[in-house]
Amino acid sequence: MAMQYDRRSKYTRVTLVLAGILAASLSVILTTGCVNKAQQSSDRPPAPVTVTAAVAQDVPTYLDAIGKTVAREVVSIQSQVSGRITKIHFTDGANVRKGDLLFTIDPRPYEANIKQAEANYSRDVAQKKQAEANMARYIAQAKWGLTQVTRYRDLVEHGVVPREQYEQLRANLDALNADVEAARAAVHSAEEAVKVDAAGIESAKVQLSYCYIRSPIEGRAGQRLVDLGNVVSPGGTGAGGSNGSATNNNSLLVIERLDPIYADFTISQNNLSQVQEQMRAGTLRADIRLPDTADEAVSGELTFLDNSVQNTTGTVNLRATIPNTGHRFWPGRFVNVRLILNTIRQAVLVPAGAPQMSANGSYVYVVKQDSTAEQRPVSLGQRQGDLIVVEKGVAAGERVVINGQLGVTPGGKVRVEQPAASGDGSK
Repeated sequence: MAMQYDRRSKYTRVTLVLAGILAASLSVILTTGCVNKAQQSSDRPPAPVTVTAAVAQDVPTYLDAIGKTVAREVVSIQSQVSGRITKIHFTDGANVRKGDLLFTIDPRPYEANIKQAEANYSRDVAQKKQAEANMARYIAQAKWGLTQVTRYRDLVEHGVVPREQYEQLRANLDALNADVEAARAAVHSAEEAVKVDAAGIESAKVQLSYCYIRSPIEGRAGQRLVDLGNVVSPGGTGAGGSNGSATNNNSLLVIERLDPIYADFTISQNNLSQVQEQMRAGTLRADIRLPDTADEAVSGELTFLDNSVQNTTGTVNLRATIPNTGHRFWPGRFVNVRLILNTIRQAVLVPAGAPQMSANGSYVYVVKQDSTAEQRPVSLGQRQGDLIVVEKGVAAGERVVINGQLGVTPGGKVRVEQPAASGDGSK
């Protein structure tokens, strides 16, 4: 029994010694790790960063879309009379003004028609004058006949002249009155003939004016579809134009008005209510820009909202009218459209490169007065050029990190550096 007790005591002492050794070793390891971590934290230099202050300004809210420019007016020049083209007064692709002469059709047949109408007018005027003279003579004769009948009626009553003579005078008066009515009808007929001739002259002059085809609008001429010497008619042309293709329609030229110009685009039906609400509040502005260019956007007004949603696409057609003085925009060209809805007053903006993404959403580093960086979650709005709206999380005037975010730790020290001047050649 004594031997067994001593053996157990020996094992117990060995176990206690080993446990003490392990506890001491673990204490040394933990102490060393904490010391090293604290030393590394205290020895880490401030992260170099570039900062900028958040700004507050009025910014618009908008909808972006892809659109296409369309000419405001497109006119197909057509012939209204038949004839041979004797002159062409423009060059293909030229800018024309309203009233500029484009084509001349041989006017000689229509000038002859005017002369014929004028001759008919002169003849009928002469006939009218003759009818008026005849009517005046018959009226005078009828008046004299009435006087004679009145006098002879008194003489017959007193038995001075026979009744047969009186009756003869009455018959002559009736004949004269009939001649007056016939002459009056002839004068009326001559007057109507003169009116018809006058209208014929005006019609002939109109037909002659159609021989000189002028531009009805100010715009840019396309490629002419007929050449000098072609015979044209209101029903179509019978020869090929300068584009080398045979034409079988009645179009001689197409002119498009380029200033102002339309920008057609579509929006989703989900945005329709917002657009309608803003339209009731006032006129909406649209900024139009050519893609892949550094040119400034051109502002115009929203002038058309379609009355229905497209069944196949669920979109609504809109149209903006924009000035195009320098002909920057060309019909059929794609453009970037920004429809301005309203304005956010004193919105907070930071450079678009400042926000970073994490599993919990967007955030920015805000540099505090003690040169430490605070990781601040933010809610972002729309882009405004190189800036972006911060709806929540940053106040105007606070400094946010725009470069060097990878080296920043939340709560760590930072060293603010000045941004390198552009064009200094530094790498």
